[in-house]
Amino acid sequence: MSEQSEMLCHAYLDSILRANETTNLTRITDEEQAALLHLEDSLVGLPEVNESPEGLYGDLGSGGGFPGVPLALATGRETVLVDSVKKKMAIVQSILDNLQLSDRITTSSERIEDLPADYEEHFAVLTARALSRLVSLIELASPLLFKGGRLVCYKAQVTPDEIEEAKAVQSLVGMKLVSQREAFLSDGKTKRTILVFEKVARPRIKLPRRVGLAQKQPLKPRA
Repeated sequence: MSEQSEMLCHAYLDSILRANETTNLTRITDEEQAALLHLEDSLVGLPEVNESPEGLYGDLGSGGGFPGVPLALATGRETVLVDSVKKKMAIVQSILDNLQLSDRITTSSERIEDLPADYEEHFAVLTARALSRLVSLIELASPLLFKGGRLVCYKAQVTPDEIEEAKAVQSLVGMKLVSQREAFLSDGKTKRTILVFEKVARPRIKLPRRVGLAQKQPLKPRA
């Protein structure tokens, strides 16, 4: 990451922490912890994002803009931050405007299931950090990615069962698990697992389903 991008990352984080004093954007208020768990953690998936095809990047369930903003600054990709909490996205957009970043980083408060209306097969890469189970994420991501595009999932804890649950339906939604990597943050104890699914084919079912179904009624393998 360039020195300018690094400075912008810290300026963005400082703005988020100031806004957090009046609006709940993050549970982390300590500056040192925020730098670790927002900036450093966001960049754990940078190699996987860089290995994805060139093109539009989207951060699903972006919250206060992490990992989306640090990854956008590190990669220079045109970026869309997606979170259905309108109040959060309005604050994030205001900060981006103030830092003169809104020409390349924009926000959307649409629900993920509604995004394909405007962004069907538009994205080269998507990220999701601590958002939902893998089986739900690959379903939500599939209609948004073009063929060859990738979904980069950040997990603090992931079980073999969760991975197998996603792999059991990945062909149904046109996705395939292509890599899995574990890493520790600089504190030596915070562990992250980065899993990457690639869109390899069009879904064999109609997607997206209705809002909420991906989480409430996860797909099951067809007999």
